[in-house]
Amino acid sequence: MRKLANSELERKSIEDFKQAEKTPIIIILDDIRSLHNIGSVFRTADAFLIEKIYLCGITATPPNKEIHKTALGATDTVAWEYAKNVLEVIDTLQKESISVLAIEQVENSISLQEFEPKSGQKYALVFGNEVKGVSQDAIKKCEGTIEIPQLGTKHSLNISVSAGIVVWDLFQKLNY
Repeated sequence: MRKLANSELERKSIEDFKQAEKTPIIIILDDIRSLHNIGSVFRTADAFLIEKIYLCGITATPPNKEIHKTALGATDTVAWEYAKNVLEVIDTLQKESISVLAIEQVENSISLQEFEPKSGQKYALVFGNEVKGVSQDAIKKCEGTIEIPQLGTKHSLNISVSAGIVVWDLFQKLNY
């Protein structure tokens, strides 16, 4: 085996990325404190051709040096929009027939491995604050909640790790 050089990876240009057919997933980040988490989610969104990211509440927006450290240019490729109120974003997306799901530990959540996305359906995934998670008001507005199974002593994952796990799972279920 030989490690591939960057020139061999056939990466898309920014313009090619913008023109490419997107994965029917939107990410909503609500009250994310860590600029590194925000940048990491942008990088994950770029990797899987995610349609858009909504940055809500106290979530910082590009351009920002600390976001750029982990995003590595993904803020130039992935479409994003700031909205102060996550509840308004959820309402708007639902009016567009987008299924909005919180990623949180709640009663009657569906385990990630059991969630089966419907072909032709666009999904928006709400990820909440590093300490408080997705707000109860946002959870009430969502059509459902997906929970990542965890078997250890901790009861949560880093938000950027959670986003990577959920986006990959839905991406592979939609595409393979």
